[in-house]
Amino acid sequence: MPAAALSPLPTQSTSKRAVLLDLPYEPVEKRPLPPGRPRDWYVTHNRRLKAMRLAIALLDSGVYVPNQARNEKIRSTAQLIGIHPPSDTTCHMVRALMRYAR
Repeated sequence: MPAAALSPLPTQSTSKRAVLLDLPYEPVEKRPLPPGRPRDWYVTHNRRLKAMRLAIALLDSGVYVPNQARNEKIRSTAQLIGIHPPSDTTCHMVRALMRYAR
């Protein structure tokens, strides 16, 4: 039998028993942003982070299609998870993230 047939495929689990998740989840420690970049870079970076947080929260709440994520729904989700209401640009970015994740 060839050696390649004995090794598991990359998508197969190699664990002998179920792996338990660490609960409660703790986010990774924040590091300072690199100095010396233009202000627009920092604004865009933080906007992307906020859009990702909102997209994840919407997906967790059952909103899977960008058409379901109207600005009001995104802003109410932001209030629910405790972040400032996003701008129209950030709402657009959230829908774009949901669109390309499919």
